[in-house]
Amino acid sequence: MTSIEILPLIALVAMFVIATFFPINIGILGFIGAFVVGAFLLGYDDKEILAEFPSSIVLTIIGVTYFFGMAKKNGTIDLLVNTCIRSVRGRVTIVPWVFFFCASVLTALGTFSPAAVALITPAAMSFAARTRMSPLVMGIMTINGAHAGAFSPISVSGVLVRDIVESSGLTIAPWTLFFASYGINLLLSVLTVIGYAVLARMRNLEFTATGSSDEFDSDGGGSPHRTPVEGPGAAPSGSSAGGTGTQVLIRTPRTEIVTEPARQPVTAVQKLTLVLIAAVLVLVLVLHMPISFVAIAAGAILAFTDLSKQSEAIAGISWSTVLLVAGMVTYVSLMEEIGTLDHLAEMAITIGAPLLVAVVLCYVIGVTSAFASSTALLTAVIPLALPLLQTGALPVVGVVAALAISATVVDVSPFSTNGALVLANAQNIERPRFYRQLLLNAGIVVAIAPMLCWLLLVAIPALA
Repeated sequence: MTSIEILPLIALVAMFVIATFFPINIGILGFIGAFVVGAFLLGYDDKEILAEFPSSIVLTIIGVTYFFGMAKKNGTIDLLVNTCIRSVRGRVTIVPWVFFFCASVLTALGTFSPAAVALITPAAMSFAARTRMSPLVMGIMTINGAHAGAFSPISVSGVLVRDIVESSGLTIAPWTLFFASYGINLLLSVLTVIGYAVLARMRNLEFTATGSSDEFDSDGGGSPHRTPVEGPGAAPSGSSAGGTGTQVLIRTPRTEIVTEPARQPVTAVQKLTLVLIAAVLVLVLVLHMPISFVAIAAGAILAFTDLSKQSEAIAGISWSTVLLVAGMVTYVSLMEEIGTLDHLAEMAITIGAPLLVAVVLCYVIGVTSAFASSTALLTAVIPLALPLLQTGALPVVGVVAALAISATVVDVSPFSTNGALVLANAQNIERPRFYRQLLLNAGIVVAIAPMLCWLLLVAIPALA
């Protein structure tokens, strides 16, 4: 590789390092880097540099976050969440899976993963505190749920990944990518529940997230009752057991009522929002219309229901994500013009072990994503694997899905937006200890998840 090819790669690494240690949006660095590479290494003018600007992705981000921001403000998102909670009819131990499902539906419909976690986490953490469930497990379930739906055919991340792959001349089945992500995150959630349940039982404690519905008595109104008490091996209310800080609950006579969310009448605006959500699904999935314009139109319709909140809705658009994605995609596109990514992939291919290259890439993106932006990494690492995929030695959808999932499942880290949201919203906990628990769990996920993705999505299909 020549110095012209190496310098942009060094600059890319430097961007991630700077964005990790300083509170600066990496998209800003991406635009600066794009100008330097385009103007001084490629001799492009501003119009040629901006030709790489991902306008379709940017418009999708704006439209989706605008529409669902309006849905949040008029209470429709809370209505959907509360309806899911009531649907379990007092079986509190099912609620973590309800939050998993709610978060996955939100992201599958187009909500950004951090936005979905931000919407769901306050209710999830409040419920965990009220029932003495493990806030760690509740937070993990919510984050995993958000990631499970994050690569649907109409989600921003799903569109982003497909655009990157298809721009190289390859094709990827959108539903296969979605189901791969959903399956892996569902499996990780099951392993999480089982793992922490075993840990709690080893300490002679009962883990609330895996109990059965018959542990609850019911009053005349059908509300479940539970209460924590002091006893052998029991943790005091609001504290943690042993050295792990796992929240536990011992079966005891009832004294504390866990109530379901109060049923609120559905307003006309909320009914309109539900109709618009259904309309967006039909127009995008059935008629194959661009979600960017459809979502913006739906958001504009909702804006007319309360014009006083129009400025708030626009301010609520995920502008930081717009900047991040636009800057990084523009920079990486110019790196491709230089040939840096092609040469790196060629060097990896010369190793002679495509499967080994794939697992290395999964771990690189997984470890880095625990400290940096998952979306930015997707725009940087997936192009590295494209020349490898063009050889036909590995399944395209398997490798892309493994990289995409490896980049997102580690967002339980307290350094990521999702992990920070869980940490910020946890109640009745010792925050320094809970921070260490999140960090330890993130380390476990980083060690296991990339290998699991590689094994199930790349190695087994490639060797079959």
